[in-house]
Amino acid sequence: QVQLLESGGGLVQAGGSLRLSCAASGNIFRINVMGWYRQAPGKQRELVATITSGGSTNYADSVKGRFTISRDSAKNTVRLQMNSLKPEDTAVYYCYLAQGPTNYWGQGTQVTVSS
Repeated sequence: QVQLLESGGGLVQAGGSLRLSCAASGNIFRINVMGWYRQAPGKQRELVATITSGGSTNYADSVKGRFTISRDSAKNTVRLQMNSLKPEDTAVYYCYLAQGPTNYWGQGTQVTVSS
């Protein structure tokens, strides 16, 4: 099995920065996709950013130019650097790992951006 442990959420003022980290443990395949999704109150979970084991990235339009995803495949970690945060970025952020036919999710970390 796979476990994902997130850290780094919190409260920040608009325009500020936060960095989220996620460590994966367990049976991790060499080829996989890791990333971050978020869910705001009353809304569906949405993609924020993903990164493949080869380093290819994908970002939601709403975060392009502000967020940067990176990974250390040797350590099975993924990070999300979030800059120029906006109140609309407020959500629970979930770490994500996809390998083979299975998707895994972390328990989520709250990010709150005050105006």
